[in-house]
Amino acid sequence: MDGCAGSSPQQILEHTASILGCCITDKKLAIHLDQEDELQHLRDQFHIPKIKDLPSTDPALIKAEEECVYLCGHSLGLQPKKTKAYINEELDNWAQIGAHGHFHGSYPWALGDECLVELMANIVGAKKEETALMNGLSVNLHLLLLSFYKPTSSRHKILMETKAFPSDHYAVESQIRLQGLDPKESMLLLSPAEGEENLQTEDILSTIEKEGDSIAVILFSGVQYYTGQLFDIVSITRAGHAKGCYVGFDLAHAVGNVEVHLHDWNVDFACWCNYKYLNSGAGALAGAYIHEKHKFTIKPTLLGWWSHDFKSRFQMDNKLDLSPGVNGFRISNPPILLVRALQASLEIFNQTDKKALRKKSVLLTGYLECLIKHYHSKVPDNPQKLYINIITPSNIEERGCQLSLLFSDHLKKVFVELMKRGVVADIREPILRIAPVPLYNSFYDVYRFINLLNESLNVVSHEVKDAM
Repeated sequence: MDGCAGSSPQQILEHTASILGCCITDKKLAIHLDQEDELQHLRDQFHIPKIKDLPSTDPALIKAEEECVYLCGHSLGLQPKKTKAYINEELDNWAQIGAHGHFHGSYPWALGDECLVELMANIVGAKKEETALMNGLSVNLHLLLLSFYKPTSSRHKILMETKAFPSDHYAVESQIRLQGLDPKESMLLLSPAEGEENLQTEDILSTIEKEGDSIAVILFSGVQYYTGQLFDIVSITRAGHAKGCYVGFDLAHAVGNVEVHLHDWNVDFACWCNYKYLNSGAGALAGAYIHEKHKFTIKPTLLGWWSHDFKSRFQMDNKLDLSPGVNGFRISNPPILLVRALQASLEIFNQTDKKALRKKSVLLTGYLECLIKHYHSKVPDNPQKLYINIITPSNIEERGCQLSLLFSDHLKKVFVELMKRGVVADIREPILRIAPVPLYNSFYDVYRFINLLNESLNVVSHEVKDAM
């Protein structure tokens, strides 16, 4: 997969196919790309569900023992094979040594999160002391906003995208109300221009320039959950700081997906879940970050036992010795079963690096994009043909691995046919979201998906035609 430096995915794919003597739709290309993939061995460290075990599959259409086509890492990452062993180790510790497990064993329960925090910090491009593993994403967002959102009469707005994930929207609404303000006045929601699906960076920056004096906090996604758009975190942060705003990001769809360098980018705060691209199981232990420049100036609003510095925590004298920075925002002891589940995934990430993952991701998603456009672009002289628009930006610098597909019609019917054939994706009407994840997805997965999509669209097209 060396390709040509500076070439687009399509150019690399076409060049490789020409060397192989085939076209980009040929199975031979997918197999070759997998053979050349330096990360292919990582797939073996995950459980890939068998088609026969999935709900809604049609036995007449599948090979029961075949692995499914799993393109849903944007929703829930696959389970690392070590996860069960790590969790069972703690269940055994609990059974065998009881309360001694708090301070004994490979991962003492009272310190379990701290054993992993450096691995986590590497992934988000932060310092260890800027990173914490705690709670869930929405809880962490609330805790951070309680300290960063301090509205005044003149600076009281929170800027976010109109189609932010609902949980973020609800969190911001409730934080504004908590301050006695009206979300209609204090929520500044930014929508794409008419006729467009994605926000343009220049529109975001011009809004910050225009409204910045009234904005207390800018809160954006790293990668937009619906469209798959990767926002320009560096430019947004720089523009916000120039106007005196705090700038934070929800990295739920970015962490483990795209390169992130929170410290160097000077982001004020961020939070994320770890069950999507970080493969730690539904409801996994989440993460939070606060830049070290706020270490002694931004303090937690809500306190708990784990806010207290570890050295004197167990003196139990009720005299708070607050841990500086993000560690002071921890409230409760870490859930060790969730810690160990996260460990299983972080160790896999530690076997490679962000640049290698990103390199594969760009080509893998580019391959998917090329095949969709080849087979399913709109045909002007055939208005009856079902077609697909990709609403995710085509510029590789503006997206991660996810593509959001807008179908001209009959999305639900197509989705049912895909499920019958062992494809795992999800719909957020009116789009289908698919994400080839570089840790465990292969180029052959993409090839299989396209063929199953072709079959599904043909079935639906014939059903529609017969019903007319």
